[in-house]
Amino acid sequence: MQDYIDAYNRFDVNGMVRHLHEDVVFRNISGGEVNLTTHDKESFRQQAEQARQYFSQREQRITDWQLADNRVEVVIDYTAVAAIAFPNGLKPGDTLQLQGRSVFQFSNGLIASIDDIS
Repeated sequence: MQDYIDAYNRFDVNGMVRHLHEDVVFRNISGGEVNLTTHDKESFRQQAEQARQYFSQREQRITDWQLADNRVEVVIDYTAVAAIAFPNGLKPGDTLQLQGRSVFQFSNGLIASIDDIS
């Protein structure tokens, strides 16, 4: 999981997907609404490649975590610098800072699901 986050911070999509189960489910949840879901490793890869263009810098920093069985929940401080204009008014060069959490579930030593919640 830490390797996945480190790869995310480096914009290293291959490093991110290396740790994923073939049938990984990814969900991005914002304000209680699921706004993005992928259902396998290849669709995750495509989404991650596309997302690289959104920010010129990005960092997820773990501030706390809890382990339970095949699940890890981490609290994350997220900072990013926009590379494009966003519909919410964020402009290139603007800094985005938020706190969220990610829930990782594992199967056979690989990440089987990721819920990114903000």
